[in-house]
Amino acid sequence: MAVTHLTKETFEAATATGKVVVDFWATWCGPCRMQAPILDQFAEAHQDVSVCKVDVDEQPELAARYGIMNIPTLLFFHDGKLVNKAVGVQSLAQLQSAMGV
Repeated sequence: MAVTHLTKETFEAATATGKVVVDFWATWCGPCRMQAPILDQFAEAHQDVSVCKVDVDEQPELAARYGIMNIPTLLFFHDGKLVNKAVGVQSLAQLQSAMGV
């Protein structure tokens, strides 16, 4: 499944149903660039989980709403409810554990 880029207009609908991982990142962030291929691998292996990204520079309102102070920060949603949060680069195993897959 492809990674979807979210905006404040699309965020609620994208996280409302099913399992969703949202990566808060920025283009200038080295650790964020390290996280990207791991998220791509996770998305490929877990077609039942939506993987989304929010650029904190383009969507500061979303970053503020979720208290994002460091990036990368990953938020894990299940049917619209925030169920887990991870700060810093996460391995594939850590992503799977946090999402319960």
